[in-house]
Amino acid sequence: MTTQAGPSAVGTTTADGRKTVQGPRGVPLLGNLPEFGKDPLAFFERLRERGDFVRWRFGNTPALFIAHPETIGELLTEVERTFDQPDLGIAFRTLLGDGVVVAKGADWRRKRSLVQPSVRPRQVKSYAATMAECAVDLAGRWSDGQRVDVKKEMAALTQLIAVRTIFGVDTAADAEAIGRAMDIAQQEIGAEFSGIGAMLPDWVPTPGRARIKRATAVIDAEVSRVVARHRDGDTDRPDLLSRLLAARDETGAHLSDKEIRDETVTLYIGGHETTSSTLVWAWYLLSRNPRVAEALAAELDRVLGDRDPGFDDYAELAYAQAVVKETLRLFPTIWLLTGIAKEGAVLGGAPVPAGTRIWSSQWATHRDARWYGDPLEFRPERWLPPAEGEAAEEIPEYAWYPFGGGPRVCLGTRFAMVEAVLVLAVLARRFRLDLDPGEIRPLPGLTLQPDRDVLATVRAR
Repeated sequence: MTTQAGPSAVGTTTADGRKTVQGPRGVPLLGNLPEFGKDPLAFFERLRERGDFVRWRFGNTPALFIAHPETIGELLTEVERTFDQPDLGIAFRTLLGDGVVVAKGADWRRKRSLVQPSVRPRQVKSYAATMAECAVDLAGRWSDGQRVDVKKEMAALTQLIAVRTIFGVDTAADAEAIGRAMDIAQQEIGAEFSGIGAMLPDWVPTPGRARIKRATAVIDAEVSRVVARHRDGDTDRPDLLSRLLAARDETGAHLSDKEIRDETVTLYIGGHETTSSTLVWAWYLLSRNPRVAEALAAELDRVLGDRDPGFDDYAELAYAQAVVKETLRLFPTIWLLTGIAKEGAVLGGAPVPAGTRIWSSQWATHRDARWYGDPLEFRPERWLPPAEGEAAEEIPEYAWYPFGGGPRVCLGTRFAMVEAVLVLAVLARRFRLDLDPGEIRPLPGLTLQPDRDVLATVRAR
């Protein structure tokens, strides 16, 4: 016996003539969850190959996969109005609490207004020096011929940047304790989300849920200790936590201690987990594409010469920015977005029944040959103005959305881009990394991580 979504799951034809098609048949009770959980990235690619609107089932919940940039834009821009934030499960809630990423309605608008000022361009500029300084310190510990684990090196670097810029502390213990707990938490969230745990009630104990609770307890203890240190010390500090503690909403109220904890953890994930992963994938792609590595080195020599970059150099490092954007296209750290249709929801001009869960995947859309020439090729030039005589590559809006989009676009987008570009500039100006042969596969968890250690030999330029 098989189960599948019936024709009533969504309208059969959109206003522009694109048809909704039936996805793969599922199994009783679980629907397509086993196939999804086995390899979510390949599953979404298979759905994309079927069409732009594909019905499937997430357990017993009717689901609709969308792949066209126009429709993805509708989902992202209409969230909070006709699409709701889904409950992403107990593992996700245990780590992030009720932070701005998961908050809804008036609560989300209040929290966004309180958090946003701490990551505006002027504030990011004040963090840029810390980003570069941490990268320079790492470069000073590297030497020609040294063997390194790129994954561990980038994780340690972005952890240090995070604890300095977010918490305003500078000890290895802080970075290591929080970092280890975050690693466990993000792995367990991925396992829970794509496995049988997604179907279990919150009260059911599992080993994975026990592990994430222990990891979260470590994070909570560290955050509480640092918050107490801030409250007892200087109130005019430049770090993100101090700005959150000072923020007031329109009624004059501060964020509560729990809200401070939730937003701090959210910012840490945005400032560490996503950037660390992006840098690892960038080194992987640069090592496999010497032409791109040489073009990057040439820009760094031309713009920086023998000095390290600062915030004002960011705008001039166009090729470095393109390298990061192209890395995020091929290996988007956030690899899926999902929402739930409210009453009256419409996509592509066709009604979507309330309660339908809508899915889109950056991984699948970013690799769609309709929007990208040679979609599997690492070609940063696609993000630059075309050379004379060459045609521009027309990339539709929302064909690239590693940070989401619309009103709930990631608040840390500029922070993450500046951090990745400056770190890459500092290190690639001095070194190249020759990664060991062999394919490294992406492992979808909270973010898209390499499936094994990333070993390389450092080569001085």
